[in-house]
Amino acid sequence: MDSRDDDFLRDFHRLIQRVNRMPEVETAPLTPLGERVRDHLGADPAQLPMVAEAVPPHRLVDLDLAVDAIGGTDAEVVGIRGGQHLQHEEFAGLLASPYARIQPGPVEYVTVATGPTTTRQTKSTAVHLFRFEGVPVAALQRAADPRAGRSEATLDVITATPEVAPRLLAEIRRLMNELSVVRGNVVSFARSEYGASGVGGMTFLERPTITADQVILPEGLLDRIRAHVVEIGDRADELRARGQHLKRGVLLYGPPGTGKTLTIRHLIHETPGTTVVLLQGAALGLIGEAASLARAMSPALVVLEDVDLVAADRGDFGLQPLLFEVLDALDGLDGDADVAFVLTTNRAEILEPALAARPGRVDLALEIPLPELSARQRLFQVYGSDLPFSAEALERAAERAEGVTASFVKEVIRRAVLRAVSDDRDVTDGDLATALDAMIDDTRGISRVLFGGEAAADAAGPHGVTSSIRFGTDY
Repeated sequence: MDSRDDDFLRDFHRLIQRVNRMPEVETAPLTPLGERVRDHLGADPAQLPMVAEAVPPHRLVDLDLAVDAIGGTDAEVVGIRGGQHLQHEEFAGLLASPYARIQPGPVEYVTVATGPTTTRQTKSTAVHLFRFEGVPVAALQRAADPRAGRSEATLDVITATPEVAPRLLAEIRRLMNELSVVRGNVVSFARSEYGASGVGGMTFLERPTITADQVILPEGLLDRIRAHVVEIGDRADELRARGQHLKRGVLLYGPPGTGKTLTIRHLIHETPGTTVVLLQGAALGLIGEAASLARAMSPALVVLEDVDLVAADRGDFGLQPLLFEVLDALDGLDGDADVAFVLTTNRAEILEPALAARPGRVDLALEIPLPELSARQRLFQVYGSDLPFSAEALERAAERAEGVTASFVKEVIRRAVLRAVSDDRDVTDGDLATALDAMIDDTRGISRVLFGGEAAADAAGPHGVTSSIRFGTDY
């Protein structure tokens, strides 16, 4: 044992002796912050019960708006000062402590998105002092902080009249939904880097502007999809009055690149004011939170892209925990909730049959097939409409491009334009024919795998090629 060990043991021994000589503290003294809260409540906060409300981290701004609305202009908002350790303290420990000198200080803010192009300075650590139903209330608002062990935002409430607290929290929940910045917006979720189950962030997306004439599908197919997703929502009040359920599910399946994504973008365009939650990839595991948000923000649309990644047949792929989350989410909403689920997959044949076992899960399954000649003609016309191609050249291209997808057609047009731009000239019919020749020659090469066609499904493996809902692309 060296001299440093000896010094440590002596210091530790003296500390133990001092602790043993200290008198027992039955009630910790109030901190300066606690004294401020006591003066507002007219009672010792250490002797009052506390009620806590947990809020998903992406709804911190909704909580901030709700508490501000209840407090009104007469509310006082103070921050907390006292060192880094206060991040790990509960509200009670901030109000009364034999050691810490927690004091009122500046309010801490964080910038939070409230839309695709807007933000709000939102309180991340603050004590609200206000009155509710004439009773003084103190409420500590905190943002989520996984590093401090808080995976959710919280609101801790103390009032001198305890029976008021449940009514206050109920009103806060109501106002969070009424004033929510999510309502009527298009959002996507990402997983938290601190855990497998939490929401790491929410992104606001611009609502797409895709009209019906831009969606090239077989005759009548888009009308059937719109009738199930859009028109049921338009008649929600009439259907409720007649005791009919509104919760519904649509499955769009077919080869990659045929137009499933574009169809969804059109549905979002056709439902202004509807809250839309997009889930794809690893975020599919957040279906429970998405369904909860959709319920609160109804009318809502929940999109599950490439659902076969989590909802494949249990007999073929073994137990899939996320499948049960999907089923629970589809079952968990009341029938009168105006929520539509739209699921997409490239491999409908491997999906779990239970997805369609009950009304309100998948009521309608429709194939988005490879475009036939008439559809290919319309596709070449749509994508080539602003370019100097002759009608004959577009017609010939549509006839030759048998068995390709909509995204394939779009890529042919793009490559034709690239040829012309590289030569610093206008695009011609010859560029279109050359670009089509090159892509047809790559029937089983990377072009067909990426941009679709009859060979794509074989080359893509067991799950096909996924088609992300990114609003910068059409298919």
